[in-house]
Amino acid sequence: MKNIKPFGPTIGITKIKNNLVKKLNDEFDLKSTTKKKDYSSKLASQIQNEVLFSKDFVKKHIYKDLKILIKKFLIKENVKKIKDIKILNFWVVRQFKGEYNPIHYHQGDISGVGYIKIPKFIFSNKNLKHKKEFMNGTIDFINGQKAFLSNCIHNIKPEVGKLILFPNYLMHTVYPFNVEGERRSFSFNAKISFSKK
Repeated sequence: MKNIKPFGPTIGITKIKNNLVKKLNDEFDLKSTTKKKDYSSKLASQIQNEVLFSKDFVKKHIYKDLKILIKKFLIKENVKKIKDIKILNFWVVRQFKGEYNPIHYHQGDISGVGYIKIPKFIFSNKNLKHKKEFMNGTIDFINGQKAFLSNCIHNIKPEVGKLILFPNYLMHTVYPFNVEGERRSFSFNAKISFSKK
């Protein structure tokens, strides 16, 4: 777990295990065949295929790993007396050419985004007509305003297995990309409770 402070709020960056990446992709492929599972209408995105995972699946396959990583993130920030971490919701986003996620924030206390599939040539220099295009398919975190010696935007390039943790209120956006292929990520929100002693 690497904690960074590009501005006020802390962002944690780590990796998830390859077997978890596979498990999430397999579950998404299974669930995405039914319209009943589509979660897009509940989210801010301009994306057509987002799937909410059941609490049972999360508890059985994901919760233990996420809890460990969230605790590491918080402990590095000197947050103590963590009583419980509850995953409020967990969903997978399937993004294609031209789709994007506008600036938004989440619920809960801690949120996360992880990457489980990236288009092969999304960051290839051959595809870049302008230097600005390096942002294709990346995520920006936004806090405050641009000022002398103060950044307000932090850009992160997605990689398969990368997990980013951040406070729920930290605004962020996902840029569209201009190559064929699928950028698949998961997101979740978690609530933290603390012991009084």
